Amino acid sequence: MNRLPLRARVLSECFRSKSLDPVAVVEHSLAQIECHKHLNAFVRVSSEKALEQAKQSKDRHDANSPKSVIDGVTIAVKDNFCTKGIHTTCASRMLQNFIPTYDATVVERLQAHGAVIVGKTNLDQFGMGSGCIDSIFGPTRNNWSEDTNDDRFRIAGGSSGGSAVAVAAGLCYAALGSDTGGSTRNPASYCGIVGLKPTYGLVSRHGLIPLVNSMDVPGIMTRTVDDCASMLNAVAGPDVYDSTTVKRPFESIAPLEKQMSLKGVRIGIPIEYHCDGLEKEVLETWTVIADMLESAGATVKAVSLPNTASSIFVYSILNQCEVASNMSRYDGIEYGHRSQEDSSTEQLYARTRAEGFNGVVKNRILSGNYFLLRENYDKYFQKALKVRRLIADDFVRAFKEVDVLLTPTTLSEAPLYKDFVQSNNRDQCAVQDFCTQPANMAGIPAISIPIRLSSRQLPISLQLMGDHFTERNLLQVASWIEKQVDFVANYS
Repeated sequence: MNRLPLRARVLSECFRSKSLDPVAVVEHSLAQIECHKHLNAFVRVSSEKALEQAKQSKDRHDANSPKSVIDGVTIAVKDNFCTKGIHTTCASRMLQNFIPTYDATVVERLQAHGAVIVGKTNLDQFGMGSGCIDSIFGPTRNNWSEDTNDDRFRIAGGSSGGSAVAVAAGLCYAALGSDTGGSTRNPASYCGIVGLKPTYGLVSRHGLIPLVNSMDVPGIMTRTVDDCASMLNAVAGPDVYDSTTVKRPFESIAPLEKQMSLKGVRIGIPIEYHCDGLEKEVLETWTVIADMLESAGATVKAVSLPNTASSIFVYSILNQCEVASNMSRYDGIEYGHRSQEDSSTEQLYARTRAEGFNGVVKNRILSGNYFLLRENYDKYFQKALKVRRLIADDFVRAFKEVDVLLTPTTLSEAPLYKDFVQSNNRDQCAVQDFCTQPANMAGIPAISIPIRLSSRQLPISLQLMGDHFTERNLLQVASWIEKQVDFVANYS
């Protein structure tokens, strides 16, 4: 087969014109997944189901009645979303034999729009990490790596690293990730693709195995902003199975303007994001795009988010408290792996959890339970909630002055695996998620878009953040930047 279109919307046009058909595209995708097994993006490939869905899509296109613009488009799903009849492991021994009897709402809606699910992707165990290296299936390798052998490869970013690599390497057109502190935007940045974290409550969490209920958001990963909008249209909206979704119907985002005017658009540059550890090339990229926006007629001004420096500490406390609560269900009796040792109930709990969880998960459970002790509750958990409110208020004030915030996504290009593993998981997350996790604390939408390659030929991306439920405006500004830099055309 000749090289496929890079954009899902273009692929959809090819289906309509009959120059391509979904079965051939899915067969090509499955062949590419096999060819790129060394990247370890997928933990499970659903070949039979994908081909069946592709045949159904072909029939619809032959009858000129596709369900949507993503009908027949290949999509990967992070392995912490439930998929009916397909293992959902969270990359942990605790759930390695779990086969859900239902689909997560986002998966169900994608399939209702005709999307083809080609498989499940790798992640850090239960989504706890920023490198996609803490998985029972082994680390995922960034397809931009100079060398993918041994420990010389570049990390994919986490925790949705498998989904990011699946899209970046051309194994599928889009993927679902989850975003608790940057887990969609971080790997999107390192892998040179688009990563969207919608407003909290815009997309259902039903069927997403929880990490931090108050911050988890299903994320979208694509090559282009326009494709991201198409995916969002398919999955967003209220859900009776998730009480945290907004109750009003979602208004689909129309095709983004090709010639948008930036006059009157107010862009904020948060001064606190110019932080220690920000690499020179990332700073230069940030400056160039800010100047580009201003030259095009936008108003660009510095703004202050004074509680940014406290955000990572607050995030760590609240994350670990909710992890301790969520992981308590995995006791060897009700859910997940069960130790085969004959023992007392207490010993069964201990052995099951010792065998089922890795060190990262155990550390977060222990830390969370410590913060939630009666003598520590007010000192840590309650104070963290108060500072979280201050962080959210910073964004409220900022969006009275500006429409969109422009920041780095990550402080650097993708690190080498051998360098990344030298520090512990908590330190990694503190550095890698510095720019991303405040958006989760406030529940606002944010998107990472690739801009250019560094001197080492690795992607550098920037992040846009907007006020609650301003996804259309956010995507429109992101699309304008995307058209100026044309990353997909220049570096694919």
